[in-house]
Parts: sequence; C-alpha cells; structure tokens
Amino acid sequence: MDKLKIDRKFWPLLITIGLFILLYGYGYFSYRGFSNPQVFFNLFIDNAFLLITSIGMTFVILSGGIDLSIGAVIAFTTVLSAYLSEDWGLHPLLVIPLVLLVGTLLGAVMGSIIHFFKVQPFIVTLAGMFFARGMCFVISTDAITISHPFYRALSLFRIPLFGKTFISINVLIFLVVLALAIYLAHFTRFGRTVYAIGGNEQSALLMGLPVARTKILVYTLNGFCSALAGMVFSVYMLSGYGLYTNGLELDAIASVVIGGTQLTGGVGYVGGTVFGVLIQGLIQTIIMFQGTLNSWWTKIVVGLLTLLFIVMQSAFASARRARLAAKSSGKAADQAPVAQQTLAPDA
Repeated sequence: MDKLKIDRKFWPLLITIGLFILLYGYGYFSYRGFSNPQVFFNLFIDNAFLLITSIGMTFVILSGGIDLSIGAVIAFTTVLSAYLSEDWGLHPLLVIPLVLLVGTLLGAVMGSIIHFFKVQPFIVTLAGMFFARGMCFVISTDAITISHPFYRALSLFRIPLFGKTFISINVLIFLVVLALAIYLAHFTRFGRTVYAIGGNEQSALLMGLPVARTKILVYTLNGFCSALAGMVFSVYMLSGYGLYTNGLELDAIASVVIGGTQLTGGVGYVGGTVFGVLIQGLIQTIIMFQGTLNSWWTKIVVGLLTLLFIVMQSAFASARRARLAAKSSGKAADQAPVAQQTLAPDA
C-alpha cells in the first residue's frame, strides 16, 4: 500500500488536472455542441500565445522571481513586426528572427539588472513593462494591419487530425516549446539550478551552482517566450496594436499558480501551467456556451481559483514544515539517550 501512496508535492498538480476534467465534463454534459472534439482543440488554438508566454513565466516563478513585462512585450512584438513588415517592407523571414532577438535581449537586460544591481524583479520588470508599452505607441498610435501573404498563409494554415478536426501552426509551435521546456526543467543542469535557486538562493550559492548565469538566462528565456508569443499573436490577429494583451501578465501568473507552482519558487511543473491556461480557456468557453453571463465572469472565477490555490499551497507548505520539525525533534530525542550513555563515566 505504501508504494501506491502519492507524494504530497504532486497534490496541487493532480488537483489542477482533476479540476480541468470536472469542468470539461460539466461542459460536455451540459451544453449541446460541447462534445465536438474541435471545441477541445480550440482551447489550444485560441490560447497558444498565452500557453507559450506562461511557460516562460513558469521558469521565472520557479526561480523565485516575477515578470510583469510580458503583456507589454507581446504587444510591442506585434507592433514592431507589423511595422517592419508593412511600413519597411521587410520579408517576415527577416522580421521574425529580428523581433525574437529584440524580445530576448530585453529579457537579458532585465535579468542582468535584477542580479547585478540587486533590484527586486517586481521593480525591474515593471519598468520593462512601461518601456515596452511606451515603445508600442512611439512606433504607432493606431493598429497596424498585417497584409503580407506569408502571415496570412500562416494564419490560414491548418493541420488536419481526425474527422473534421484540426489545429493551427500556432499550436504546433506551442507543442515544440512545451517539449523543450519540459526537457530544460527536468532533464538538464539548468533546470535543476532553477529549482535550487527558487528553493533557497543562498544554499544554491554555497553549493557552487551558477546562480548569476542561471537567473539571467531565466529572464532571457522568458523574454524569448514573450516575443515568440507576440509573433504567434500577430499571426492569430494579423495586426499589431499597443493595447493588445493588456494585463496578460496577470493571466500568466494565475495560470502558473493554478498549475501548482508556488509563488515563492522552487516547487512546480511546466505541465501544470498548461492545465492552468486550459482551465482559464475552458471557463471562458463554458461562459460562451452558457450565453447569458458576461465575459468578465472569467476573470472573477480565475481570481477566486488563484486565491484558492495560493491558500492551498500555503497549507501544504505549513504541513510540510510541521512534518520536518516533527522528524527533527524525533531524531533529537532518539539521539539524546545515546549521547548520555557515551558521556556517562564507567562504573
């Protein structure tokens, strides 16, 4: 029976998966048309950009940090790519790597400031958010429509699955990012170092782990994911606008928390974040099928879920500390008689 016992650290992840299954089951049996498999695949199609940027945010939160700039960086990416393509006439094959490089460099700069100048991530990324959002309107105050045939071909491209179901190229990009992220998080030294820094940065330094390099790489990776999400969003919307994805950073943070990652860092899973995003998309889909509720109910429910998962994580953390304290006191009590016998004089 002990072998079947599930480790407590997996409970938040399992609860998230269970919640997704319950919500999907509710929609499946409550609304006509919800049983169409395309409804499930549309969760990925409509939220591919949020899935990608939330994966980057997962690494940041695992390291004990936070990034408030991702929504602005995505918007900046859409405006910059539209501007370079439409106004400068550059081919998308040149625009896409250039824009990805800009987002990656912005993440690297923020990560360097956070580490070398010892500034709180909240402050640095808040400044990055204002900078990126401001640059959007420096380039253009109006929305820029993308008319290049390459973008339109990507937007209309469909990958058939079975029957009449399909996924878009954006979903394929997300799946590649997910596979690479799982590999980085769980099968590389970089991933182990991220978890160690989030658990206790001072202990990671004492163990000789490359804390500085890893922290900078985490924000660099997140900058790349944000820029990539912006490109995906550009393909999805076929336009660029400075007011796009306003407040998306909060959706990404909520997805990470609902996915079972602790805001204090050191505990969490990339796969859990995926389910966190899908739960948000599923709530929005159920509200759409219901037909009479305002779309803002999605934010209300997600906010309540985020609060619930934070409280649950705190309870698990407190229980874990209590178990560790009990084990430590038990070991001390067992060692006390042995110490007394060792120190006692011979008769």
